[in-house]
Formats: sequence, C-alpha cells, structure tokens
Amino acid sequence: MKLVYKNKDQERIDKYISRQDIKELYSRSYIDKLIKNRSIKVNEEAIKKNYLLSYDDIITIDLPAPLKKDIEPQNIPLEIIWEDDDVVLVNKPAGLVIHPGAGVQKGTLANALMFHYQNNLSAKHDALRPGIVHRLDKDTSGLVIVAKNDKVHSLLTSMFQNREIKKTYLALTIGIPVKPENTIKTRIGRSKRDRVKMAVTDVGKEAVTHYKIIKQFDFFSLVEIELQTGRTHQIRVHFSHINCPILGDRTYSTLKRTLNIVPFHYQKKVKYLLANHLKRQALHAYKLEFKHPVTNELISQKAPIPEDFNYTLDWLNKYFITE
Repeated sequence: MKLVYKNKDQERIDKYISRQDIKELYSRSYIDKLIKNRSIKVNEEAIKKNYLLSYDDIITIDLPAPLKKDIEPQNIPLEIIWEDDDVVLVNKPAGLVIHPGAGVQKGTLANALMFHYQNNLSAKHDALRPGIVHRLDKDTSGLVIVAKNDKVHSLLTSMFQNREIKKTYLALTIGIPVKPENTIKTRIGRSKRDRVKMAVTDVGKEAVTHYKIIKQFDFFSLVEIELQTGRTHQIRVHFSHINCPILGDRTYSTLKRTLNIVPFHYQKKVKYLLANHLKRQALHAYKLEFKHPVTNELISQKAPIPEDFNYTLDWLNKYFITE
C-alpha cells in the first residue's frame, strides 16, 4: 500500500496515517507497532513515529499477513443476546471455556465463534482468541463481548482499559457482608502458596469492587456487583477476603467452610444442593452497558439468569428466608 503526502505543512506520520481511516490500520498503537517493525517506510527508508512528513513524501505500508487461526470450528450452540455488524454479545453458559489454552484445545467459545462467524471476527490481536475482547472464568456464566473486526476490537480494548464499559454481576454469597452496600478496594496478585490462585497482596494490581445486597437470607445473600477494575478472579477473591465467599466456589472456599455457617440440621440439604444442582460458583455476568465504539449508541443488555442459579434462589427462599 502506498500513500503520497500532498500537504504543504509538515505533519507527524503516525497522526497522518491514523487520519486516513484505513480499515487495516485500526489504531494509533497498531500504526506505531508497524513503524517500529519497519513495515512503514518513507521514501523507502525506515523512520520513527514522530517523523515529520514533507510534500511529495512517498509512504509505503507493508501490511503483515493475517494471523492464521489454528482453531477448529465446532458447531457449539451460542445464545446471542445482541449483535450488529461490529459487535456480538454472547450469553456464555457455565462450564464453557473462553478460548484454547492450558491443555484445552476444543469445545471452547472460540471454537464456537469460528463455526458461526468464520472470518467475520477480529484476528490480529491473538490467533487463538478470534473476536475475544475479555474473559469470564469457565464456571462463571453471562455476557461476553465479541468483536467482528480488528478496529472495533482495538476500540473495545481501550474502552475496557479506560473503564468505559460497565459490568454488573449477580452472586450468591456464603455469609452476609457487614455493610449492605460498600466498596472493596485491595491489591490482587498471584498467591504465594498456590500459583494457580490469586490473592489479596501488598504488591499486586489495584482491584476495586462495588457491591450492594439485593436480598438477604439466613446465612446467605444475593448481591449485585459492579467491577471498577477487571483483575483475574477479582470478585471471587474479594468476597472470600471479606469472609463471604461465593457459594459453590471450590477454589476460594471449601465445603467445610460452607457447612460451618449453617445449623447442623441444614448441612445435609446444603451438601445435596452443591452435589446435584449448583456445581459451580454462583456468579453470573448479568448486565453490560457501554457506548457502541462505532455508532456511539448506548448499548444496555442483560443475560437471563441461568437455571442452576434460579434453582438455588428458590431453594434459599424455601429453607433460609429471613422473616
């Protein structure tokens, strides 16, 4: 691809190229990366991103080949909550891994997206995560944003980084938080005792979680959670930290810890629930609100509460309702 600079006034090359609205050059950061890799030259010479263009300069842009998507398309059903030409909102079921990795190569959301959307997904960010802008844990259900092209992927990533996407979760906790509405603010990093787990640490990244109790039961609560930051396992770590772990979470809590908060004559019922109906953490990515990165339209969508979560709510109403 070649461009000829025809302005009399000098201009930085990165700013000039970003103004051309070239589909393949979807962000300033990507343009800067191409310049650094010598894929963008002026008059056949490598330059820096602050190079000032002069009249009749010839800009050569060597676009790299698209990343090969080594992901097997699989006909896994998808529940689409909302979509247009640029964005898809998927209601991910509990138990579905987001993308291949750590010994999992098939049966992921990425495999499903490859089947249903083929090449209509962003590709340049990660060949193993086509369209994937952010993640949910395997056993967390709810809304996931998918990008259909690289430009939108880049814009959505920036929106997440700038905290312009409001994420609301519903969770059932063991125990009742001391305050009905509060903010949990800590640092979260890798656990020193178990490298698979995260933990509240002194040197980790800042993590901020806002919550309010929606309904209180004897020994349990339904909480609405808004994430200000998006650290790995943030909600699960924070609620375990305040001694109100997420019901069913086998990583940051234990069955013994759960049983210890209920009277002895209820313990058998709790065991039966966790063994037969709620086989994962009771955490659901319920709502997403953001301005569309292209149209600027306000998008506000909710994911239906899944069956196992609803069953547990009914179960709590039956056995642990506060009069």
